[in-house]
Amino acid sequence: MQLRYNVRLYPTAGQRQELAKAFGCARTVYNDGLRARQEAREQGLPYVPDAELSKRVITKAKQTPERAWLGEVSAVVLQQALADLNTAYRNFFASITGKRQGLKVAPPRLRSRKDRRQAIRFTRNARFRVTAGGKLRLPKIGDVPVRWSRSLPAEPSSVTVVKDAAGRYFASFVVEVGDEPLPRIASEMGIDLGLTYFAVLSDGRKIDNPRFLRRAERRLRKAQQNLSRKAKGSANRKKAAVKVARAHARVADARRDFAHKLSTKIIRDNQAVMVEDLSVKGLARTRLAKSVHDAGWSAFVSMLEYKAARRGRTFVKVDRWFPSSKLCSACGALAESMPLDVRSWVCPCGAAHDRDVNAAINILAAGRAERLNACGGTVRPAA
Repeated sequence: MQLRYNVRLYPTAGQRQELAKAFGCARTVYNDGLRARQEAREQGLPYVPDAELSKRVITKAKQTPERAWLGEVSAVVLQQALADLNTAYRNFFASITGKRQGLKVAPPRLRSRKDRRQAIRFTRNARFRVTAGGKLRLPKIGDVPVRWSRSLPAEPSSVTVVKDAAGRYFASFVVEVGDEPLPRIASEMGIDLGLTYFAVLSDGRKIDNPRFLRRAERRLRKAQQNLSRKAKGSANRKKAAVKVARAHARVADARRDFAHKLSTKIIRDNQAVMVEDLSVKGLARTRLAKSVHDAGWSAFVSMLEYKAARRGRTFVKVDRWFPSSKLCSACGALAESMPLDVRSWVCPCGAAHDRDVNAAINILAAGRAERLNACGGTVRPAA
C-alpha cells in the first residue's frame, strides 16, 4: 500500500526564489506541451506521442534563446510536469471512450501563473534525499529545513513540493508501506453519519458535530470584507488574500485532524466497521449544502477504508437505499414514512427507538449480512 506523508517546509528566501523558478518552469513545459497537441489537432495532424513531445518542449526548447532558462532547474521537474499532462490526456480519452467509470473528465487546460497553489514533483532519478540533519536535499534548490512530526517508515519513491494558497510550503512523500494488522477483537460497529451529530454509533454513543466552518464564519467574514475593500492589483490586496487563505486553511486543518483522530480510534477499537454509502454529491445540491461540506463525510469514510485495509479490519459500505431509519431494529417492521423532524418513534411491537441509534444498529446488521454473503453465506435465511 502506498501512503502519503506530509511535512511542513521552511525554505529560506533564496530557496523560495529557486522554488518559484521551478514552479514557473514546470508550468511553462506543461502549457507548451498542451499547446503543441492542441495545434496538431487543429491542423489535422496525428496525436503527438509522449517521446516526441518531450524532445520538442524540453530537449530542443532548452537550445533556443526563448526557453534557455529551462536548464536552470532540475530536468526531472520538467519531465514530471509533462508526465502530468500525459496522464491528464489518458484520463480524458478513457473517459470519452467509456473505459473510465464515474463522471466525464474534461480535456486538459492551461495552468495559470495566478493560481496560488503551485507544485513540483521529484522522483528517485532526481536523487533527492533526507540528510542526516533532518533536512530535505533537493537538486538545484539546496537543503530545505523540515519540521518532522514523525519519521518516514521507508524510503520514499517520490516527493512533491507544494506551495498552498496560504503561502505555506509542504513536502508530500509517497512511501510504500506494508500492512500492520492489529490483534483481533470481538467488537463490531455500525456508524450513522449525520448533521445534528457527526456520527452516531451502534452502541448508543453520539459524537458531536464540530462545525468547524460555522464556528469560524465570523473570522472568515471579516477577512473577506477586508479583502473586498482593497484596490485590485495592489500589494495590500495580495496580503489580504493570503489572510483569507490562511483562515480557510485553519478550518481545513482542524477538520482533517478531527477526522484522522476519530477514524483511528474507531478502527483500533473495532474488528469490523459498517458505514452507509451516502450520496454526498447529491446532498450537496440541497439547502443543506453548506453543512454537508462542513461535515466532511467523504474524507472521513475514505480514512476509515484505507486504515481498515492496513490494520487488518473489515470495512463494509451499506447500500445507500437501505431504509436504516424506517426499519425497526427489534422486529424488522418497516415504517411507511419517517420525516426528518421525527427524531424518536415507537414501533407497533412496542420498541421505542432513537432515530439515529436505530439507524446505526440497522447499518451494523446490514453490514454483517453483506459480509456473510460475500464470504459464501446464504442470501436468504432458511424457511
